[in-house]
Amino acid sequence: MPSAEEYLRPEVIQNIARLDLRARFIVQGFLSGLHASPYHGFSVEFSEHHRYNPGDDTRDIDWQVFARTDRLYVRRYQAETNITGYVLMDLSRSMAYTYQQELTKFDYSVCLAAAISYLMIHQQDPVGLLTFDEHLRQSLPARSRRSQLGNILAVLQKCRPEGGSGIASCLRQASSMIRHRSLMMVMSDLLADPQDIIESLRILRHSGHDVIVFHVLDEAEVTFPFSGSVDLLEPESGERQIVDAQGIRRSYLEALQELRNRFQRECFAIGVDYVPLDTSMPFDKALTEYLFQRQARF
Repeated sequence: MPSAEEYLRPEVIQNIARLDLRARFIVQGFLSGLHASPYHGFSVEFSEHHRYNPGDDTRDIDWQVFARTDRLYVRRYQAETNITGYVLMDLSRSMAYTYQQELTKFDYSVCLAAAISYLMIHQQDPVGLLTFDEHLRQSLPARSRRSQLGNILAVLQKCRPEGGSGIASCLRQASSMIRHRSLMMVMSDLLADPQDIIESLRILRHSGHDVIVFHVLDEAEVTFPFSGSVDLLEPESGERQIVDAQGIRRSYLEALQELRNRFQRECFAIGVDYVPLDTSMPFDKALTEYLFQRQARF
């Protein structure tokens, strides 16, 4: 039986068939790791507290937390802590790619979306879902009731990454649809015009939303482990090209790093959190970024 933290590893979670159990095990593994780390103050257990600052009412200090942590935390009221979150899930064909991993980019993103939704519902935060390819496909309004998790997982389980790519236009449409300030969590491989994507993220921010971009690539797209002649298929257009892997490896890896650097730089400039991921990475990095963003709002 794997330990709790081992369920953060994609190669372990792939052995769990049910999406609800995947979500629960990922979150339990994450929280288990948090309680044993310097970041335990960001766990669900402390989601309704903030660090004591001079001027805070001492009557609101949680002395039980102080006894366990040696740090002063002030209890917040529920109205102060709830945020509204939306998962925006890319269903374009390129998300179906995998080279050697058992989980495709889409599978990895679905596991992450399920875990974040589980975490938000556990914190009584409303969470909703938007799916998109070249068009917005499905929309679940944000809710905090327990049944919402089942609604989200039911939609995710039926989704298939088979459409074209229209991320920029879909993000702009989402910005006009969702008027209440929300935490927008975009899960995509971002295989489209970077400038169009960045402009759409700017519009989301201008509309008052907080944004996290989870840039999910396959491990092979990040490491380029190929050798000899390789037949490359462009999933959106269907175009094929045979290349010499050794001859293009260096230029490919440099171009990929420049692309990631560009997203990192330009997202930072407009106040968007950018999280580069690949399908071999444990899920805790992404969940930690979510919790940091949640804490930063208060």
